[in-house]
Amino acid sequence: MLIALLIAVATPSIDESKIVDLTHSFDEKAIYWPTAKPFKWEKESWGRNAEGNWYAAGRYSASEHGGTHLDAPIHFAEGRQTADQIPVSKLVGPAVVIDVRDAAAKDRDYILTPADVEAWEARYSRIPEGSIVLVRTGWEKYWGDRKAYLGTEKPGDTANLHFPGISKEAAALLAARKVDAVGLDTPSLDHGPSKTFAAHRELAAANIYGLENVANLDRLPSTGATLIALPMKIAGGTGGPARIIAIIP
Repeated sequence: MLIALLIAVATPSIDESKIVDLTHSFDEKAIYWPTAKPFKWEKESWGRNAEGNWYAAGRYSASEHGGTHLDAPIHFAEGRQTADQIPVSKLVGPAVVIDVRDAAAKDRDYILTPADVEAWEARYSRIPEGSIVLVRTGWEKYWGDRKAYLGTEKPGDTANLHFPGISKEAAALLAARKVDAVGLDTPSLDHGPSKTFAAHRELAAANIYGLENVANLDRLPSTGATLIALPMKIAGGTGGPARIIAIIP
């Protein structure tokens, strides 16, 4: 009893109001890339047995890249880290939030520029090495509406994608800052019309992983939060679903 009391006193309580869930739920509404197999969940066993005891279990299947998920560097760079090879130390870090909502509202295909990054730095200071940079475009407001979010609702249609992303030049600048990760609230690090996926390639070549379809960026400050991004540890995986949270100061 005394030991339990001492542990309770020594362990500080967690202020739940400062924990922010940045993850969309995985269900039939979860948005996946048009060419990817969507998330599927079904009941495997569900109910009470002959003795009256409850038992429930389900099964799911999905592509690695859909819903709130992580892009491992190998996704676009041969020989770079797979999902299970990313050090845990890089999955936790200080969050930097760059807000480009105004520009994205005027241009569905807006791309983050070096000027956007430098404007953030002019206001807050140079982006620290090891940061996790999050680009807030405001696109989360379309989540659940495939046509509005992607630009098309047709399965397999990658010719009519329209959403904001990151330019190759901005990606190169962030890589030069030696950040650990770059994420945003859209389906891809590259904007919808991209055919070369230059931002993906620039970041992946530097072993910088990506976070896509991130939720609730409106609840994070521009600086000061700590982000924790824990993907499914798929051996050899190019990515995987992730539970992302942030702890705000």
